[in-house]
Amino acid sequence: MKDMIEKVFENILWNSRFFVVLAVVFSMFGGITLFVVASVDVAGVVMHVVNTYINGLHPETFHQDIVGGIVGAVDLYLMAIVMLIFAFGLYELFISDIDPAKDENKSSKVLEIHSLDELKDKLAKVIVMVLVVSFFQSVLHTSYNGALEMLYFSLSILTLSLGLYFLHKGGGHS
Repeated sequence: MKDMIEKVFENILWNSRFFVVLAVVFSMFGGITLFVVASVDVAGVVMHVVNTYINGLHPETFHQDIVGGIVGAVDLYLMAIVMLIFAFGLYELFISDIDPAKDENKSSKVLEIHSLDELKDKLAKVIVMVLVVSFFQSVLHTSYNGALEMLYFSLSILTLSLGLYFLHKGGGHS
């Protein structure tokens, strides 16, 4: 009787991993949604550029608006990539290997995840890039009114550069 209860409990416990499919599916939906929104944003920037040149208008913030819109879209694309890597990683870690990904012609090392630590590392690197792009976008809309603010700006760029250097160096790159 004890062995049967243990076996039933272990089967229930093992099969509970399939609840991860919810996170996988909704992460995919989230990623796809972010890709669509970012693409619509890029299309909006293109339309803004076309309308500006057709109408002969050149507002003072024209270039800043274009760069800000594109950088914002890149930020959304990066977040979408985070969602997809998360979905692939969870699926491979908890459910099953993705058979089409094992095909030599379709093999992508970016989506190959063998441990939770590897998933966390990949996500962390993309999240840091999202933060870098967000920082860049914030910088575009900031005005500097003195030497002290410029010093803070310079220090933030130095800190960001050092962080990226150590992130790259720690990733086993040469």
